[in-house]
Amino acid sequence: MRRLLALCCNRFKHKQNQNHPQRSEGAMENQNTENAADGTKNVNQDMVNSSIRGTNIIVNHDFCGGLHSWHPNCCEGYVVSADSGHPQANSGGNYAVVTNRKECWQGLEQDITGRVTPGSTYLVSASVGVSGPLEGCVDVLATVKMECQGSETKYSLVGRSSVSNGKWEKLEGKFTLSTMPDKVVFYLEGPSPGIDLLIQSVVITCSSPKERRHGNAIAGDEDIVLNPNFEDGLTNWTGRGCQVVLHDSMGDGKIVPQSGKVFAAATERTQSWNGIQQDITGRVQRKLAYEATAVVRIFGNNVTSSDVRATLWVQSPNGREQYISISNVQATDKDWAQLKGKFLLNGSPSKVVVYLEGPPAGTDILVNSFVVKHAEKAPPSSPPDIVNPAFGVNIIENSNLSNGTNGWFPLGNCTLSVGTGSPHILPPMARDSLGAHEPLSGRYILVTKRTQTWMGPAQMIGNKLKLFLTYQVSAWVQIGSGATGPQNVNIALSVDNQWVNGGQAEVGDNRWHEIGGSFRIEKQPSKVMVYIQGPASGVDLMVAGLQIFPVDRQARFRYLKRQTEKIRKRDAILKFSGLDSSSAFGSYVKIKQSQNSFPFGTCISRTNIDNEDFVDFFVKNFNWSVFGNELKWYWTEPQKGNFNYKDADEMVDLCMSHNIDMRGHCIYWEVVDTVQQWIRSLSQNDLATAVQHRVTDLLTRYKGKFKHYDVNNEMLHGSFYQDKLGKDIRANMFKMANQLDPSALLFVNDYHVEDGCDTRSAPEKYIEQILDLQQQGAPVGGIGIQGHIDSPVGPIVCSALDQLGILGLPIWFTELDVSSSNEYVRADDLEVMLREAFANPSVEGIVLWGFWELFMSRENSHLVNAEGDINEAGKRYLQLKQEWLSHAHGHIDEQGQFKFRGFHGTYSIEIATATKKVLKTFVVDKGDDSPFEVSITL
Repeated sequence: MRRLLALCCNRFKHKQNQNHPQRSEGAMENQNTENAADGTKNVNQDMVNSSIRGTNIIVNHDFCGGLHSWHPNCCEGYVVSADSGHPQANSGGNYAVVTNRKECWQGLEQDITGRVTPGSTYLVSASVGVSGPLEGCVDVLATVKMECQGSETKYSLVGRSSVSNGKWEKLEGKFTLSTMPDKVVFYLEGPSPGIDLLIQSVVITCSSPKERRHGNAIAGDEDIVLNPNFEDGLTNWTGRGCQVVLHDSMGDGKIVPQSGKVFAAATERTQSWNGIQQDITGRVQRKLAYEATAVVRIFGNNVTSSDVRATLWVQSPNGREQYISISNVQATDKDWAQLKGKFLLNGSPSKVVVYLEGPPAGTDILVNSFVVKHAEKAPPSSPPDIVNPAFGVNIIENSNLSNGTNGWFPLGNCTLSVGTGSPHILPPMARDSLGAHEPLSGRYILVTKRTQTWMGPAQMIGNKLKLFLTYQVSAWVQIGSGATGPQNVNIALSVDNQWVNGGQAEVGDNRWHEIGGSFRIEKQPSKVMVYIQGPASGVDLMVAGLQIFPVDRQARFRYLKRQTEKIRKRDAILKFSGLDSSSAFGSYVKIKQSQNSFPFGTCISRTNIDNEDFVDFFVKNFNWSVFGNELKWYWTEPQKGNFNYKDADEMVDLCMSHNIDMRGHCIYWEVVDTVQQWIRSLSQNDLATAVQHRVTDLLTRYKGKFKHYDVNNEMLHGSFYQDKLGKDIRANMFKMANQLDPSALLFVNDYHVEDGCDTRSAPEKYIEQILDLQQQGAPVGGIGIQGHIDSPVGPIVCSALDQLGILGLPIWFTELDVSSSNEYVRADDLEVMLREAFANPSVEGIVLWGFWELFMSRENSHLVNAEGDINEAGKRYLQLKQEWLSHAHGHIDEQGQFKFRGFHGTYSIEIATATKKVLKTFVVDKGDDSPFEVSITL
């Protein structure tokens, strides 16, 4: 409902409800605004002091994430960045501009429902300004809107500040909720229509954080689980399909509590899901992250070790059930083990139960304590402080073997000697990183008398490595005679006795082969050894020119920016008509790109779309999507004839309502462990029938809705259907899909294609597979590279892309994620992958494998923290999206034209003639190298 705000003599009057116009949800891009605001230093310091009192409940409080989590209320908004060059940005930080305001109540709002509780007092401090045709001062107001079902919406004035053009002012106030509304929205409003509202930052903190409660639960240090240590016996605890008993000891006194006097046992278990449980309904809230910690062990049935899992069962008001895996630990019958993990509820549940499960039937689960608390926010990372990184300097001692085998030693009972005749040039991927380089020596290490695959040359390098630096690995390798087939050769690292993959190559002839890989160390090791291994026992191994050096990513980025300018931009000529040349000549033209046409997508799940903050970031920052599980066969038909398309249907509806294109992942999955048991047990004829029904059901239901399909996922790593139904089945799957939905592009999709880590999916193997499918008539339309990668190095990724590019098929990164415990390093990894893809002409789309913490397949890979804060990796993604938008301005020339070069995509143009202002939109298509011509009638 629209509200009217009357301002008279600076008095705040009652607000009436009227019909509310459609609210603009889209985040506008950076634009020029007039009247610089200054004097920010003291205001920002006050903000910092305010935030010290407690955690800021405002998400994206300083607009470093654009308008993420903020919504313009019936108006428009955009963010001016600190480095934009705009005069208002001289304060050194981003700020939001709320413009096109037709009413004084229109402004910027954020839903804070899940972050406030009744009985607590909240302090508000905001840095605000105004811009526009204004004489004197105008009031900016902070307001809280409270909505309760079945009753009138209420508004509470929090604070006001008198603001003039060109100056930031601090707005302060406080509010308390006597009861908990269904919805609480904080917003800023007030200036007269036509005046832009500027907002630099907003901080809202609880004045007494230790007393902050969420419903009946306390979200601070107090426990969500009642009686967590069983001090009150088994009160609040029950068995989930089994019995629960209390013990002070077991096993003839050998098992005693780790802490306290007693522990609980889930016994008489007949199923793996049986265990101990507690109903925590009403004590957890949606959109808050919780941490569960349990001390567990197992007993009985001659089981000495088993997986114990903490799981959340959630039921929604409409009856939908969901099982959320919190964490697991390998428990034993010898000692207590700690299980620890986090979870978050996206929707509003009607019932929530937490329980332990996992061991086989007949084995007891013992629990000494089970605690669930509101998870503390991890402190933000700091950029790694790397002194003298020595980019490009080889850390291997005596790499050219000029001093014999000095610095090397044999791993195992093999023999090392030096031979001659190896290549004198660096392997290509190392050459791309290092540039001009002195020739190699032509000497190599010859390894003979190998009796185990792991035997080979080794060297200790622990004292030469620096934490958080990305190292590239490169070498020439060859094998001797006697091999019965191709051999896998691996450059490996032993980091405190843990194997780290430095790159692999399959070697099957008497030629020298390149190995290229990478690694990074993020925890201080006590010892690191590099060694080369792999061929079968009795096969000689030759290694030449081993290089391990830190990579200069910034130097590579400069090169990629130049490449991007060439392939992702196009010259454009705007031709104006409708005015005589004398009237049009000299008219001012301002061009702004609103969207790059390059596809940037993400993985989503059904549970994610219950979280409006997730949806907000999703629809603002991505134009493609893929479903994590909801389209896979094991999800849509978990038991024969028991279909579930409801989840996928709802996700399709969301994407289509926001004009987001979709990839269908996947029709089949070739890896046997992902195939339902009922399918595995089918006869050959019944399996062939089921395969036909699957593709028919799926593609008929969604015909024309999915632009892509991954037809048979990971065929380089599995062969279930091929083993059961013969080689032709793979090509036939493509043919059947194409007949059912000819509009969809059909992809192969696999992992470790781009990183040099897996010989099964090396680019040559992928090319061989695709050509084989095409020879059988399979309409392969695209190449999917999943992109689950660690410590990426640009030239290695680029080499794979260039090899695959010879097929002439579009390449997509379909499941991209990177992982690092340090957000800045994670951001660097992500930038490597995005820039390499965007600068390569064969790549036509990038889809991330998620972005929200606790909903990723890998830890430390998220861009947005669980409760909605954008981390450094997320900020880097948004910065790159902004970098890849073009803007131009100038004047129409004597020929009635305006020329510029810009990224492919959608643009808006504003032309100011002598008599009027004209607004138009146009699209710069990818096309060829010729200039793109646009006719515009004035």
